This record gives sequence, C-alpha cells and structure tokens, in this order.
Amino acid sequence: MNPTAPAIIRPVEQSDRAAWLPLWDGYNAFYGRDGATALDPAITSATWRRFFDPAEPVFALVAQAQGRVVGLAHYLHHRSTTRIEPTCYLQDLFTAPEARGQGVGRALIEAVYREAAAAGIRRVYWQTQQSNAAARLLYDQLARHQGFIVYAHEL
Repeated sequence: MNPTAPAIIRPVEQSDRAAWLPLWDGYNAFYGRDGATALDPAITSATWRRFFDPAEPVFALVAQAQGRVVGLAHYLHHRSTTRIEPTCYLQDLFTAPEARGQGVGRALIEAVYREAAAAGIRRVYWQTQQSNAAARLLYDQLARHQGFIVYAHEL
C-alpha cells in the first residue's frame, strides 16, 4: 500500500463480500474466534445480510486503497437509558496488516463519527482488549477511555 495515498472510506457494497471476508476472518482470529472457536458461518452470513437490510440498525464501512479493501468498521445505533437520541457502538474495527500505521484505522473511526453525527447521534463508543496496545495508542488520540471493565456471560 502506498503510504502517501489516503484510503477511501465508503459504505460496504454487495460486491465487496469476497474482499471483506478475509478482513472479517482476521478480525475474528485476533479475538480468538478461529479454528475450533470460529464463528458459525451462519453468524457471518447473518451479519453480512444485516448491512444491507434497511430495517437493521447495523452498518458497515470499508477502507479502500489502490483498488483493494484494506479495512472495515461495523457499527450499530441503539437506544440508551441515559440519552434521548440513540448512541453508536463501533463494534468491529480491523485493518489489513499491510495497511497498518498508515491512517486507515483513524480514517474509519472518523468516518463512523461523521455517520453518527449525520444520524443525530452525539456519542460513539467502543471496547477493545486491554492488551491491544497498538490500537489503544490510536484510540487514546480519538476518544477518552472511561475506565469501564466489561463483563459478559453466555447463556
């Protein structure tokens, strides 16, 4: 990737599936969802369909550089008990290894900010693993860590 050519950030298109899938798989592998713990393919299919269903509050952006999709951001709008307007959760963010350090992650986050603002949303938030030091260097420049610890329980 040419570090002087900025990535183009745009909504995902149906024709992007083949380029999106390796990024999605890479993102999931980073969080330990590969091999025996991989997501059920039905989840990937449902996620992909949701991006194109106007009844779903789930959205996807991709970063394109030199004709290749090199990054993804998935986000959703949801109600909050502490706000009148919806809030935006940036659920997934991933950049291809060869595109890292070239502003793709920043561009994707800033594009989510713009999309949220255009929808009347005033808060975007996300989470990452505490050990994700490289990403946290960027996140600390773009948002404020609020000190929350995430708990989850599978039913």
